[in-house]
Amino acid sequence: MLAVRPGSGGRCRAGLDLPSLQDSHSDPQNMELMMPSFHNGAVEIAYLDEGEGDPIVLVHGFASSKNVNWVYPTWVSDLKKDGRRVIALDNRGHGDSAKLYDSADYEIAIMASDVIALLDHLGIERADIMGYSLGSRMTAILAREQPRRLRSAILGGIGIGLIEGGGPGENVAIALEAPSLEDVTDPVGRTFRAFADQTRSDRRALAACLRGSRRLMTSEEAASIGVPVLIAVGTKDEIAGSAAALGKIIPGAEVLDIPNRDHMRAVGDKVYKVGVTDFLSRRQ
Repeated sequence: MLAVRPGSGGRCRAGLDLPSLQDSHSDPQNMELMMPSFHNGAVEIAYLDEGEGDPIVLVHGFASSKNVNWVYPTWVSDLKKDGRRVIALDNRGHGDSAKLYDSADYEIAIMASDVIALLDHLGIERADIMGYSLGSRMTAILAREQPRRLRSAILGGIGIGLIEGGGPGENVAIALEAPSLEDVTDPVGRTFRAFADQTRSDRRALAACLRGSRRLMTSEEAASIGVPVLIAVGTKDEIAGSAAALGKIIPGAEVLDIPNRDHMRAVGDKVYKVGVTDFLSRRQ
């Protein structure tokens, strides 16, 4: 079992999520059972902190967790092998972090502030930050509002949807609140409800998160992002929107197409990983 990094503070928490719905080859029995946590105000945030080297923070997507999004698809182990210190948090309302039921607690900038609070907790001045889907929306907020804290921003699973929307909406929130999956008829709602059930998520908290984190970024805001950016989206992703369209708005952004992958299956893809490794090797 891996030990908590000396000086990381917080208390350890037990518990694992179910294996990833994405491509995964990791054995859950070998996963870390005890994870540290800290508080951002009154909100407890669970995280992992492994490896040595330049730090990278991983921010997972809606209804996922640090394990489902990053551990099981071997992102954590692969980035460690690449000589990096890998940090990943459970977003508020997800995984082992605090469950909140007021949608106001999930405003996207508030959620993003948990990432900065984690960096502060660990004494890290600057880091690469990679998000996926909702996590990329949080990362984009940080890239615009906290550029001094980011070496680079990797926006996985989000394209022009960052500005135009198109992700899960009220239909998904309603599906999450339904008595059972059998009561959900909306196809998108069924997909997210099944995902939430399989990851044993707190569905009330997820519904509140979905309703509170809907604010989109404007084109002008995206155009003001000045840190190095990589946008990585599956070519069959019908949720993220066009990566190329977003790449035309964010100055100097690089675009990585993940061939023949949809929103769920792009996460652990080899092309995605190779592209990220190459991007990180070239950033300042």
